[in-house]
Amino acid sequence: MSGKVLMPNENREISKTPGHWVLAQLGKKVLRPGGKELTQKMLKGLGIRPSDRVVEFAPGMGYTARLCLQQSPANYIAIEQNEQAADIVRSYLDGKTQVCRVGNAQDTGLGNAEATVVYGEAMLTMQSHARKNEIIAEAARILATNGRYGIHELCITPDDIDDDKKRTIQKEITETIQHPAKPITPLEWKQLMEDNGFEIEFEAIAPMHLLEPKRMLDDEGLAGLLNIAKNILTKPSARKRVLGMRKVFRQHANNLSAITLVVRKKQS
Repeated sequence: MSGKVLMPNENREISKTPGHWVLAQLGKKVLRPGGKELTQKMLKGLGIRPSDRVVEFAPGMGYTARLCLQQSPANYIAIEQNEQAADIVRSYLDGKTQVCRVGNAQDTGLGNAEATVVYGEAMLTMQSHARKNEIIAEAARILATNGRYGIHELCITPDDIDDDKKRTIQKEITETIQHPAKPITPLEWKQLMEDNGFEIEFEAIAPMHLLEPKRMLDDEGLAGLLNIAKNILTKPSARKRVLGMRKVFRQHANNLSAITLVVRKKQS
């Protein structure tokens, strides 16, 4: 691959670019709501071994892909919608037992029971209820019996939150990130899994501190944080987007969290 790899949505007007790609363009590597720590808990729960056949939905910038590949799975297939993101992920892969295909998580084109591990992060949140179900059903279809599925998503708490308040949060997040977002409660996430033939093995919840300085330092390291800060200071339109997102996240801090679930496909 020659020349500079384009960042996803790089040529799009910043005010219309989905929030996660704005952050990626500013140098943010960890784009998951619960940060590096919750990703690592998900991976520990999945327990990826050299015998595993892994499928990742929507790898984005490939941060988790690299952690997964350190476990030397037998093979790894990523399914990514965005062509630029797929190119970035491919730069981490060896091309023999590791591939990244452009496609949709709800229709991967993979065979039944082809994988022993499937995971995806910060992607189901962006889908309608019907599409969430389709993607989880696809994970179930491509997993062998007893296969593990991990998710790391945004959630709204508590489980008994008022419906109007939940809708307000969903609407305001959608507006600030410039991308449809439908985070749901932990109970609803678990119900979706059980409805698709999974049993819950592991659950962890973390604060939604994606844009808070301490979390950014933990996730990006000092050099990474300073680079992002420099970019925010020198790019006014991007700074406006970041401050807008952080304002909404802080406004709803008492009702926003990140969740990871690791579930197992039951015998049918």
